[in-house]
Amino acid sequence: MKGKSKKGVNISRRKILPILGSGLLIPFLGFGNTEGPEQNQLEDNEEYQTLLKADGTTVRVKVSTLKKSKIVQKNITNKSFLKWLGKKF
Repeated sequence: MKGKSKKGVNISRRKILPILGSGLLIPFLGFGNTEGPEQNQLEDNEEYQTLLKADGTTVRVKVSTLKKSKIVQKNITNKSFLKWLGKKF
């Protein structure tokens, strides 16, 4: 009768630790939302447009703000644009 299996299964620490470890890896598998919540808020509230600043970085601006803005100079040349950026031409 030594060869018969027990009705109750004993789970030792060595058997339970891999199960717990694999359970902690589930958030890293990427089953969640691909876009962050802040991205959804920006698109839901109002339209934005990406513009270039003088230091070369980009900034997102509301389209309604652009419509209210005043145009300082229209149809600038490449040389004046590069000068505004601070680049050598």
